Amino acid sequence: MSDFLAELMAVIEDRQRNPKAGSYTNALLADPVRAAQKVGEEATEVVVAALAQSDERLVAEMADLVYHSLVLLATHGLAWADVEAELERRHK
Repeated sequence: MSDFLAELMAVIEDRQRNPKAGSYTNALLADPVRAAQKVGEEATEVVVAALAQSDERLVAEMADLVYHSLVLLATHGLAWADVEAELERRHK
């Protein structure tokens, strides 16, 4: 995992342990259904950006997808490291 992804995952995990009033991350962590819906929404926006928008828009939408995916993983007690482990397992 990149240093920044690790840092972002640490922030998400900290929000779980120490909720912060008004935090968007905490709102998503408290509502796993909404977190899952956001992943679906962002995935669709990635596809639209890839097919009909600029590279900059694609990068922005992909960033949103990664963030929301990290939050969704956290709602299930999982982390990006679990995804990396699965990718490594498939590579073998």
